[in-house]
Amino acid sequence: MRRPLYRDRGVVLRTYRLGEADRIVVVLTEQRGKVRAVANGVRKTGSRFGARLEPGSHVQVLMAEGRGLDTISQVEVIDSVAHLVDDLDHLTSALAMLEAADQLTLEGEPNAPLYRMLVGALRTVSQRGGPLVVPAFFWKVLAAEGIRPELDVCVRCGADAPLVAFDMDHGGALCRACRSGAPLGADALGLMRDILDGRLNQALAAPASAATHEVAGHAARAMEHHIERRLRTVAMFERL
Repeated sequence: MRRPLYRDRGVVLRTYRLGEADRIVVVLTEQRGKVRAVANGVRKTGSRFGARLEPGSHVQVLMAEGRGLDTISQVEVIDSVAHLVDDLDHLTSALAMLEAADQLTLEGEPNAPLYRMLVGALRTVSQRGGPLVVPAFFWKVLAAEGIRPELDVCVRCGADAPLVAFDMDHGGALCRACRSGAPLGADALGLMRDILDGRLNQALAAPASAATHEVAGHAARAMEHHIERRLRTVAMFERL
């Protein structure tokens, strides 16, 4: 019996070997969510679409439904990984976002907003990069998941006094009297507000600084708090 075919767009999150010549490809698709599929013969020399299925590739795929794994029949590249692999900073940024997207999704559960945010963030990384692309992606994704930190008043007492700390266990920023978690500088707080209050381009234009480093740290810890596990890419960056 011939298996049903379907066409979808997606981002390759990761791949791993299957046998001597095949590879399992994990794709975050626009319509079906996360899909695991077999790419037959993709590791053979001269494979017609092996290079099109690298992590970070934005592709249109034709797949056949399967009981456990679908099978990839055709691949057309929408956005390649060329601009990512040519620059180490761009590549590591892409890997961090791919890992987070992988951890945030379950197989077969559509999440078109996450798909669109990942595509946009990967394009931003490949075109201009910047110290806040990954942190901004983390914060925007968490907000879409319903986990938006309180940044305007103290999350514990409600005071509008200066906010000097950030603690995801409490859900946001805290004043001096209630502080716990990690320190939060005024510049970092401003950048986080820009990201979450619709001034994303303004935040992304910020040059690397102590404040952007601080925002990145808070974003990584918030993402890890949500998925309840350590991000391998974050641990790798910390060892560099």
